[in-house]
Formats: sequence, C-alpha cells, structure tokens
Amino acid sequence: MSNEVPHCHSLEEIANSIRAQMELSNSAREEALKICREVIQLSSRTIRAIHREEMTNAQTLLAEAKSRVERAKSVLKEHPDLLHAGYVHDSQKEYVEAEAMLAIVTGQPIPSPEVMGVEPAAYLNGLAEAASESRRHVLDRLRLDDIAQAERVLKRMDDIYYELVTFDFPDAITGGLRRTTDALRAVLERTRADLTLTLSQKRLQSSLQSALERLSGSE
Repeated sequence: MSNEVPHCHSLEEIANSIRAQMELSNSAREEALKICREVIQLSSRTIRAIHREEMTNAQTLLAEAKSRVERAKSVLKEHPDLLHAGYVHDSQKEYVEAEAMLAIVTGQPIPSPEVMGVEPAAYLNGLAEAASESRRHVLDRLRLDDIAQAERVLKRMDDIYYELVTFDFPDAITGGLRRTTDALRAVLERTRADLTLTLSQKRLQSSLQSALERLSGSE
C-alpha cells in the first residue's frame, strides 16, 4: 500500500486556478449577454413586423433570432451555471413570444420548445406573452371589419391560456408563469368584451339598416 502523500497545492496556486476558471466564465458571460440582447432586439423587431403585416421580414428576423439563441447556448455550453441566468431566460422568452405570435396570427402550429431550442419555463412564459400581444392584432382586425380573423386569433389565445393554467408548479420551476398567466386572463377578458361589443354594434347596425329599407319600401 502506497504511503505517498498527495501533492498539496499552495494557496496561491489554488487561487490562480480559480481565477483562471472565473475569467473564462466571465468572458463567456459577457459574450452571451451581448448575444441575448441581440435576441431580444430581433424578437421585438419581429413582433413589430407582424403587426405591420410584413410577414416575410418577420420570418427573416426570426431566423436571425433563432441563430443567436443557438449561439448563446453554444457559448455557455461549458458553463451550465450561467445557462440558467435571468438574461438567458428573458431572451429565450422574447424569442418564443415572437415565434409563437407569428404562428398564432398566420394560423400555423406553434413550434415545440425542442424545435425552438429553448428551456421549458421560457417557452411557457413566451407563449403567455405571445397570446397577450395578439390582442393588438385582434383589435386591428376589428377595425378592419375582419371579424372572422379576430375570432380565430381570440380562440387561439384562449387555447393557450387554458393549457397554461394547468401548470401548477412553484415559480422557481415555471419562471413566474402564474403572474404571466394572470395577466393573460385579464387581457382575454378585455379582448372578448371588445369583440362582443363589436358584434353587438354590427347586429344593431344591420337591424337599423333593415328597418330603414323596410320603411323606404313602404313609402
């Protein structure tokens, strides 16, 4: 049996080793932070393009955002403790919001978190925010008298909400999903009220028009 005493590093050597590791982590963090900011900016521009009905531009911006989401994950691959940092979660959430909103308004299936390359909590919160943001699209459709599209989008907003409320887990796991879902519920209530009011006004206008036509015909 060996009686060799393991080599003991000096405190200075230990400190230098830790310092080198932290320098690598800090470098990766700074690069990832820059990339995550770009993801958020691209996602915001995507949503703006969707509202302007510039769908080709929106798809181009989304592709750029997705590539940066993957790049951020690659940069942090050797630093798993940083992969779950708040700025990574926020950037993925914003990307999901943009991706999901494009699917909602165009009637396409919403891609899975695996396809998007994002974490589950970021995915769920992004879905909630996409549904909330879709309210603006519904209002735009109502102003253009496109009731059918407004109803289709509202239904998809409803579908997302009723799935999200089934996730009864602590905020530490869901990333604060309960608050986001509560906000979505309020948005849904207002949007449904707006749609109902518009439909009621249309029925009233139709009834008045019919009455006027009958009066004109009886003269």
